[in-house]
Amino acid sequence: MAEVASPSAAAAAALCPLPRVAIQFCTQCKWMLRAAYFAQELLSTFSTSLGEVALQPATGGTFVVTLTHLPEAAATTSTTTLWDRKTDGGFPETKELKRRLRDVIEPNRDLGHVDRKHPKPAAAPAETTMAPQDDKSASEVTSHLKKHPANSGKNNSPLGDDARAAVAAAHANTGQKEIAEAPPPGQGLGELRQQRQQQQTEATSTQSENNQTCEDCA
Repeated sequence: MAEVASPSAAAAAALCPLPRVAIQFCTQCKWMLRAAYFAQELLSTFSTSLGEVALQPATGGTFVVTLTHLPEAAATTSTTTLWDRKTDGGFPETKELKRRLRDVIEPNRDLGHVDRKHPKPAAAPAETTMAPQDDKSASEVTSHLKKHPANSGKNNSPLGDDARAAVAAAHANTGQKEIAEAPPPGQGLGELRQQRQQQQTEATSTQSENNQTCEDCA
């Protein structure tokens, strides 16, 4: 039995115009209208860029879209599966099927709204963070306090800590003089005032006499 040689690329193109899209669909699943819809969409978009769109009835839940084309600088035709329901899962979106077909036969073609990319979500605004202020170390705070005018003479004092404590205690005891002049028990404040006035009067008269004596001597 003689073998029939496979036709060349030119002969194959003459037998069936290329590029050729074939849509196999399961007749038992009643997918003929679905296959016809995809064929109509491909023809309306690519028009004469396609040589043929064929519907091939099949069974077993088949829904496969294949493309037979002649690549540039190639001697034989090539068949590419654009979509397989069992492999890709379910049926394709029309725009996805068009993009896959375009990438093979016309990679540089712009499909307009089919190629429109969904806008990227707006970047979340960066949270404004307050720059942390540098905490001053204890040494810097101490140095700042030493430079204050109120504390400028404290570090230069020749007195030690014990001497300064004694001086502070002496200043704190200034009220003992007034306590010592308090009237003894049983003596009223009026008598004490009279004694003080009498002492002041005597001191004033003595001073005036001394002044007069000095003036006479002069």
